[in-house]
Amino acid sequence: MKALVYTGTQELVYRDEKNPSEVKGESILKVHASGICGSDMHAYHGKDERRIPPLILGHEVSGEIQNGKFKGKNVVLNPLITCGKCEYCQKGREHLCPSRVLLGMNRPIERQGAFAELISSPDSNIYEIPKGLDKNEAPVAEPTAVSLHAVLIGEESIKKPLSECRALIQGGGAIGLLCGLILSKIKGNKNIILSDPNKLRLNECSKYLDASFVAPDDKKIKSNSFDIVFDTVGLEASRQQAIEVVKPGGSIIHIGLTHPAGTFNFRKMTLQEVTVIGTYCYTNKDFEQTLQILANKDIGPLDWIEFRDLKNGWDAFKQIHDGTCIAPKIILLP
Repeated sequence: MKALVYTGTQELVYRDEKNPSEVKGESILKVHASGICGSDMHAYHGKDERRIPPLILGHEVSGEIQNGKFKGKNVVLNPLITCGKCEYCQKGREHLCPSRVLLGMNRPIERQGAFAELISSPDSNIYEIPKGLDKNEAPVAEPTAVSLHAVLIGEESIKKPLSECRALIQGGGAIGLLCGLILSKIKGNKNIILSDPNKLRLNECSKYLDASFVAPDDKKIKSNSFDIVFDTVGLEASRQQAIEVVKPGGSIIHIGLTHPAGTFNFRKMTLQEVTVIGTYCYTNKDFEQTLQILANKDIGPLDWIEFRDLKNGWDAFKQIHDGTCIAPKIILLP
């Protein structure tokens, strides 16, 4: 099969790779489409100890099953593989499973990813694509589930309805836009500011989301003025801004992974009873709910997705790296 292989820092090569072997309890998928995630970019930058080259990246994926009980079905994969036995898995919090692994990682366990013509997945992670969801758009289910989970845990933490909150979303990538769409179209929030330094991306997001779109240093982002902040960037600077602008008693939902550490105003967090919640993925229930949200068009059209050929995927990564990419989400087609 052909695959786009991560071979070194900022290096991707489109080349021949071995087809996945049949494994009991798993099925082989002929890939329809696979999305580029921020975590793939972390690997590309050489900053992810869980993804060591050479490796096929990618975990947002749809395709047609080639063997087993789902043969011939068009499906989307939940790329989060868990043990199903621990206390977290047994209580519906499988996203916290200590043994969790993800497609497109090789630490602690190797699972080759979706930037290829074929991929193997456990049968338990396979979901049929519901009527109403295009097979090439279906990979966006994974980042939508991430965003849905972030909004839901934010809703649990705040002391008033999300519809009444003033919300700041830092970052206009897929997660930021999706958080905004869920807040606006599902939770009824009409008081959203979305910030991003890329003016072209802000303009693109403005076509789909009812919000105010500004640069990160805009005067509209004032101290102590937001009930809830979604940091989808994860920079030290974005965290510092989040704690500066959140109201007393407010919540910061931290989703981004760009900088693993840095200074933070713990004094304000403590004195003003600010809730800070880190979130990385989602539950199986979130994923199932997401498929229905997308199939029902509850967050509107997905025209903000841009499609590229897998063989030219290296160029998409470069454009995202350079900051010249306008689209919040790029999906690669084999």
